Amino acid sequence: MSQLGPVAASSVVTPSMEGMTARARPLTGTPSPAPEPSYAMAALILGCLFVGSSSALIKLSGATAGTAAFLRCALALVVFAPLLAVEWRRFGLPPRRMLVLSAGGGVFLGADYLMWTQSIVDIGAGIATVLIGVQVVVFPFLAWLFQKEPVPTRFLVVLPLMFVGLALTGGVVDADAAASNPVRGALLGVAAGVCYAAFLFLNRPASALDRRMLFTPVGTTTCVAALGIGAVAGLGDVAGGIDLALSARAWVLLTMVAVLGQAVSFVLIGYGLVRLPAGRAAAVMLLQPLGAVALGMVALHERPTPAQWAGIVITVVAVALATVTRRRPRRRGR
Repeated sequence: MSQLGPVAASSVVTPSMEGMTARARPLTGTPSPAPEPSYAMAALILGCLFVGSSSALIKLSGATAGTAAFLRCALALVVFAPLLAVEWRRFGLPPRRMLVLSAGGGVFLGADYLMWTQSIVDIGAGIATVLIGVQVVVFPFLAWLFQKEPVPTRFLVVLPLMFVGLALTGGVVDADAAASNPVRGALLGVAAGVCYAAFLFLNRPASALDRRMLFTPVGTTTCVAALGIGAVAGLGDVAGGIDLALSARAWVLLTMVAVLGQAVSFVLIGYGLVRLPAGRAAAVMLLQPLGAVALGMVALHERPTPAQWAGIVITVVAVALATVTRRRPRRRGR
């Protein structure tokens, strides 16, 4: 979670990286999104706020990292199941390659959720959400390494800035005294961002196989992630294990994470991104880390240190420089 939330799981980051953010741009058959009425912007803003609030809800639940990560996926399947049934009835069974790629992405998404959730516990909801922004620069390098796609120059320029911001945010200079394990939390947050970038890299060709199927890739990915987290955290007792003996309050909070932070946010963000110019959409997507930091301060009384504040600002600026593009005016002929 985004991860970035985790966040629009059937999205894809384009090679040019226009509009790429913590939760990337979805694949559609439309070459360039046309502006729509204000409800497209409202949908995108609401989706980003849902994703940004996930980290705070997870910490407020008091559940172990393994429990929160598992239930986020398992409960979301209740929402995706009927959507998958409708989609398959309408378009037929999905291509086998789509399922294979989506399943591979699910392995990385499960690892992302486990590490990011533990990072929330270790270093705080807001800081953890900022740290996973490393995916913004990891994805183009994966595309270059495996698909020989050129890396845009601006990503090479902002890379050192991003590393400085992540280091400061992670507490290299100093960290919030209330953080239980800032070093481990910082490392896990960055590693989660790398895993999320790998998930997006596999999800991209999976979604391209049949662009009509919006829910099959994310549904398959979520299912595999739930199984993987269940095996690692449940059987291996990693990240605190899985404990379903939760209070009613914890169940409500984690259900909100699954429904709002995973399923509904995917629909809202996907709807908004394809109807807004890339630069404007990318700017709105910055609400995810900023919202997480703000909510962490209000709801969880998290207090980033001055050095961490500097890191947050540097990281967000680096993401903005890498993703927010100006919309070039079209030349009109006479």
